[in-house]
Amino acid sequence: MKAAVVTFPGSNCDNDIVRVLSEFYSAKVDKVWHKDQFSEKYDLVILPGGFSYGDYLRSGAMAPFSPVMKSVKEHTDRGGKLFGICNGFQILAEAGYLPGALIRNRNLKYVCRTIGLKKASNSNKISGGLADDKILRVPVAHGDGCYFASADIRKQLKDEGRILFLYAGDNPNGSLDDIAGICSPDFKVAGMMPHPERAMNPITGEMDGKTVLDLLIAS
Repeated sequence: MKAAVVTFPGSNCDNDIVRVLSEFYSAKVDKVWHKDQFSEKYDLVILPGGFSYGDYLRSGAMAPFSPVMKSVKEHTDRGGKLFGICNGFQILAEAGYLPGALIRNRNLKYVCRTIGLKKASNSNKISGGLADDKILRVPVAHGDGCYFASADIRKQLKDEGRILFLYAGDNPNGSLDDIAGICSPDFKVAGMMPHPERAMNPITGEMDGKTVLDLLIAS
């Protein structure tokens, strides 16, 4: 597998996702600076977590105008997979790849803790194969993670099986309908607020993040 991880000014989880892709999947991974473009045909492009451009305007709002996003669009146009984690999910929403917006956490506080995730339905082509009672333990770390979209958009996401994960039990940010991640209509683009790369450590035994990436890569 060949993958690209895009680094924006303020990205801080890019090295983490490079490490897990290399170690667990023997992937050939290139880091791509936001001012550069790429012509390489990757299987997967990842927009990592962090604070692109310092979140000074609005989380993820400036990143869609980076030169690298032209290459990202070319990648998705030819059917390549695109995955956004935390700030990467915010960027995907701001760039129009995914509907809705990520707004300030309902309690107006930064949240950093491990939470539970579950599938939303059997029809999601990425997470739908999980057991109905399976709860994944994956960390979150964000201040603007509340998923917001109109009732019509949320119904469409549900009807089309495009909700990737729901928060299970503890909704850390007030996301509407407990939505933790969503997908594009063709399931090639996915975004989620929790950090799977932070739950892939055999030493601590926290390995549910690998289940998330396994599902994404295999879909």
